[in-house]
Amino acid sequence: MKFEVEYNTIENVAGPLVVVGKVKNAQYNEIVKIKLNNGEERLGQVLDTSDTNAVVQVFGPTDGININATSVSFLGETFQTGVSEDMLGRVLDGQGRPRDMNAGVAYEEKRDINGFPINPVARQYPSDFIETGISAIDGLDTLLRGQKLPIFSSSGLPHNQLVAQVTRQANVKNSSESFAVVFAGIGITYDDYTYFFNEFKKTGALKRAVAFINLADDPSIERIITPRLALTTAEFLAYEKGMHVLVILTDMTNYAEALRELSSAREEVPGRRGYPGYMYTDLASLYERAGLIKGKKGSITHLDVVTMPSDDVTHPIPDLTGYITEGQIFMSRELSNKGLYPAIQPLGSLSRLMNNGIGNGKTREDHRGVADQLYGLYAKAQEAKSLSAIVGAEALSDSDKRYLKFGEDFENRFLKQNFNERRTIEETLDIGWDLLSEIPEGELTRVKKEYVQKYYKKAK
Repeated sequence: MKFEVEYNTIENVAGPLVVVGKVKNAQYNEIVKIKLNNGEERLGQVLDTSDTNAVVQVFGPTDGININATSVSFLGETFQTGVSEDMLGRVLDGQGRPRDMNAGVAYEEKRDINGFPINPVARQYPSDFIETGISAIDGLDTLLRGQKLPIFSSSGLPHNQLVAQVTRQANVKNSSESFAVVFAGIGITYDDYTYFFNEFKKTGALKRAVAFINLADDPSIERIITPRLALTTAEFLAYEKGMHVLVILTDMTNYAEALRELSSAREEVPGRRGYPGYMYTDLASLYERAGLIKGKKGSITHLDVVTMPSDDVTHPIPDLTGYITEGQIFMSRELSNKGLYPAIQPLGSLSRLMNNGIGNGKTREDHRGVADQLYGLYAKAQEAKSLSAIVGAEALSDSDKRYLKFGEDFENRFLKQNFNERRTIEETLDIGWDLLSEIPEGELTRVKKEYVQKYYKKAK
């Protein structure tokens, strides 16, 4: 049985934190209700406790909190959210309250937003190829059901369009089952929110989506719970309702900034560039809630956006994310400036689980060889491009000129794709063979000879 205990002993307000004195038996992560003297109520969560004090993180602004006229009630429970299949098609705010002006949701049950650890023995290794319809992903950095594959982007790059296109087009190869989408906008602008809402609505994706929206002018501390609300909902839909769920968290950099703000308010010793030393663990607590569980029909696949401050891939946020996740899709400002969409740079991208989801019976038997050969030739094209900038294109050897032309054709025919264009994996690989056929057959050393004989002449 839960007991609500009320205190009128606020001692201090520091940023998003409230220190309550003379508190007995407060628990870490316990939810509190803060009641202002004008009747307004705000929620908070216990971050730290001692024998007599409790430090409370407020999910909202702390202005207007009068130390002498504000009460704090400890509710004796952790932060929970209602979950239901009826949430599909709904837009909620960063605390799980309806934002779309429709009636409230009929929840089936309530769950702790921190989730529960998945037994490693119960995890099933991802092996089902997800066809996104985008050649740069399907052909070179394949996404699998249950994988964590973030998008490393930068301000001004078309990551929103890429996410919207994947959301519209993604499906499991050789399966009629589609994805439900759980979207969390973390500190996004109103323009970004409007873009996603209109795209989801126009394409019909909103009917199978749940959106949690924390806008840029919403309290930054609210960004700590927004992704946890989304993941709790995704776990319910995946493991209780048997759905394949695509989780999109954007932007994880805004989440990390909120984490740093909270750490600073708590006067913790900072780590790299002022971020808390536990940021790796905190990010892992979100990313590791993806995957497949043996005996469960559903799955959770992560495709999250991380914008790199100052385009710096060594920044702590993308750096730590890369250690936790199973690769990354790297977006290039150079390609975007050329007018190439989706501006995915293959040489900076990686899918560590790719080999387990491609090949005969899954994509096509020549997939691995084609990807390796395209990578290799594009790398040589970049070397030839750098050399031409020094000595001039006319001074290049015939071989280097051929690689230079291959690089241009690869960008314009393989990487470049229309926003509404959906390519099957077979179409992607055939485009790859069209490009490989520009190269003398003897230089295709990364593809098995039997596949060269089978596809090279056909693509020529």
